[in-house]
Amino acid sequence: MTQTIEVLVQRRQQEAEGIISLELVPVTNAPLPPFTAGAHIDVHVPVVGLVRQYSLVNDPHETNRYVIAVQQDPHSRGGSVGVHQYIQAGQRLLISPPRNHFELVSAPRFMLIAGGIGITPLLAMARCLSEQNRDFALHYVARTRPRMAFYEALQNSAFADRVYLYHSDEAGGAEFNLSQLIAWAQDDAHIYVCGPSSLIDAVVQQSTAAEVAPERVHREYFHNDTVATGAEASFQIRIASTGAEFTVEAGQSITQVLEANGVFVPVSCEEGVCGTCLTGVLKGEIEHRDVYLTEEERAANNQMAVCCSRARSSSLTLDL
Repeated sequence: MTQTIEVLVQRRQQEAEGIISLELVPVTNAPLPPFTAGAHIDVHVPVVGLVRQYSLVNDPHETNRYVIAVQQDPHSRGGSVGVHQYIQAGQRLLISPPRNHFELVSAPRFMLIAGGIGITPLLAMARCLSEQNRDFALHYVARTRPRMAFYEALQNSAFADRVYLYHSDEAGGAEFNLSQLIAWAQDDAHIYVCGPSSLIDAVVQQSTAAEVAPERVHREYFHNDTVATGAEASFQIRIASTGAEFTVEAGQSITQVLEANGVFVPVSCEEGVCGTCLTGVLKGEIEHRDVYLTEEERAANNQMAVCCSRARSSSLTLDL
């Protein structure tokens, strides 16, 4: 089973329109596990019984608290709505230790591009880079000023002169010209982007057009808009260690079939965003539907997010 930590909700605060932050502190005197900028935790959402991932916003040097921010998503499957409705200050929650699939690499300079709630991991990165006296700029775009989380914190930060804000309700405000931003990125700059899929895809496309090396573009999705794509056919899965075979029907996920047959695989987001359920594949052709693996990792055809991806071939042999 995945390790959990019990924490206390020390504070709940409105950060922007539709966005709250939660300050989580240890129940005991023991410090919380350390984390690095870009890390996230799993939060067990009470009442709705779901587990969802939220990036840590605060300074990575802090071991006495975690701070997350959650936007209430009108298309939520229960996670964000559950957080907004059922989590209050004074409650205890179960969370996971931090994990980081969005680490800062060693580079001479950085361009951070945040869209909406995508500011959360990038704010922690900006704090870290500022403390290290690194060369970076943070570009933050939202539809309106009231929907910008941590606006005051950014304006009052030690790196405020490196923060560029873009929102449609500011008369005469700066125009968010993505192609120009990418063109300005120097040859040794690494680009980090987090936010809506449309923004991330645009950054990737503009970077490709500007011949930015793919390894210099780092992205993290909050949602997966490609999980349900087209008609589905049934296929077989085989467990390498036991030889057991099961059928995954149309409309079923591999994880659902594995769970029904007593085969444990850790699962969290259920939509191919977090990488928790990545499973090795020894034989068969994968139909990738996640947004976690890179194109190079997909092409290797040796691992898959079993919560959402399927088979192109008639069967898959899983390294379980």
